[in-house]
Amino acid sequence: MTARAPSAPRPPPAAPLPRLSPSRPHAGRPSAKRVPVNRTPLTKALSDTERTRLRRMREKGRTDRAVLDEVLAAGFLCHVGVMVDGHPMVVPTVYGADGHHLYFHGSVASRSLVAAPGTTVCVTVTHVDGLVLARSVFEHGVNYRCAMVYGTPRPVTDPEEKLAGLRLLTEQAAPGQWDYARRPSRKELAATALLALSLEEASVKMREGGPDDGDGPDAELDVWAGVLPVTTRFGTPVPDEALREGIALPEHLASPRT
Repeated sequence: MTARAPSAPRPPPAAPLPRLSPSRPHAGRPSAKRVPVNRTPLTKALSDTERTRLRRMREKGRTDRAVLDEVLAAGFLCHVGVMVDGHPMVVPTVYGADGHHLYFHGSVASRSLVAAPGTTVCVTVTHVDGLVLARSVFEHGVNYRCAMVYGTPRPVTDPEEKLAGLRLLTEQAAPGQWDYARRPSRKELAATALLALSLEEASVKMREGGPDDGDGPDAELDVWAGVLPVTTRFGTPVPDEALREGIALPEHLASPRT
């Protein structure tokens, strides 16, 4: 599986915001300051609720919050399950996590929250690590890491928190890009829907290893069994057709990425 590499960014618009100084490329822009939001320490163990409790294959569950942080840190695309106009909808979107909250774009979810405040969503992040090919089709499987987060997302309205959340999203997908590209203007910031979801109620499930039929009757079959690893990597950056000549690929994109 190959993720498309982010192309070199287009030059910023010619019309700068007020007080933009050549020596300070982001002067006059909102800055991503730390915003005092609810930082009540989360327990080291993941919550055990009716929604997070595993009913099947409990041995695949992980209860350490550090494992949740690792799963979230390994990706940047999540799927948000939400009720919209009375119908279930699952929407893919980018996210960023800071150990306390998951920030994600949420125009669809925001519309649902406006219509029905207090709506619960389920956000999932899944990584496929391999296809498990057994001697029988029944025993085939997938090696994976999956996190599920439940709760009622909070619309982020404070400009500084919104900017900090967008920085998380940007840096999670392309580390170094936030300080390289033009940051959002106040108008762009106001037009962006961002939601924050607490990581308090979450679960993690994963599978690793080979097939489970190596000690059964099917082990006598002349059938190859094992794991086909699946990796996600970025390819060679492809410049924008409108990119001006002489603009080199920045170091943070030129470095090998996995």
